[in-house]
Amino acid sequence: MKARLVRIGNSRGVRLPKTIIAQAGLTDEVELAVRDGAVVIARANSARSGWADAARQMRQREDDRLLDMPTPTRFDEKEWQW
Repeated sequence: MKARLVRIGNSRGVRLPKTIIAQAGLTDEVELAVRDGAVVIARANSARSGWADAARQMRQREDDRLLDMPTPTRFDEKEWQW
């Protein structure tokens, strides 16, 4: 499908037909990239997408330990009671 670039202020844009937006699952926010001379418009990933799955995989590998030893605070040393 061919489309025309339209002026939007000092920039230019492309109007995407509703059917293409629906087929690609696009919402109000998208990811833009240039690959091999082509402009790629893709669904925007939500913040932290995939983190839960990555955490589960780390737990299965027993790779979910603290990187540094905890540093006790004054509260830990003087005020904390069991």
